[in-house]
Amino acid sequence: MKILMVCLGNICRSPLAEGILQAKAAAAGLDWEIDSAGTNGYHVGEAPHRLSQKVALHNGIDISLQRARRFRAADFEEFDLIYAMAEDVVEEMKSISRQQFDGSKVDLLMNELHPGQNLDVPDPWYGTEPGYHEVYAMLAAACDKLIEKHQ
Repeated sequence: MKILMVCLGNICRSPLAEGILQAKAAAAGLDWEIDSAGTNGYHVGEAPHRLSQKVALHNGIDISLQRARRFRAADFEEFDLIYAMAEDVVEEMKSISRQQFDGSKVDLLMNELHPGQNLDVPDPWYGTEPGYHEVYAMLAAACDKLIEKHQ
């Protein structure tokens, strides 16, 4: 299974989601390939935000080697499932991929935890460290459900 996590800049939410799901899939013995991307190109090549890295490390996950990349239409051919962190991210994915957009592969990650509620993972970019811990907890819970569902 190949899964892509997508947010806006690929430095806060989606790198955390990638790291969390990689760790949980490995612990469950699942041979999954996890990646992340952002719909804007502002941070391409950058490491995850320092607070995302700090919170991940606090939870035993090192995401420091990840590098931001931009979401591309070809991702629909490469990945089985694509999880967006928020509704606006889905809209940006549609805009980027146009005719290649495949809605059958896309969902909001929080729908794993709260089916059909279409809840966003808040962007902690402008906030302080506690917001990153909240986001981590949300992502970890959703990733637990995802693992449960596909085990």
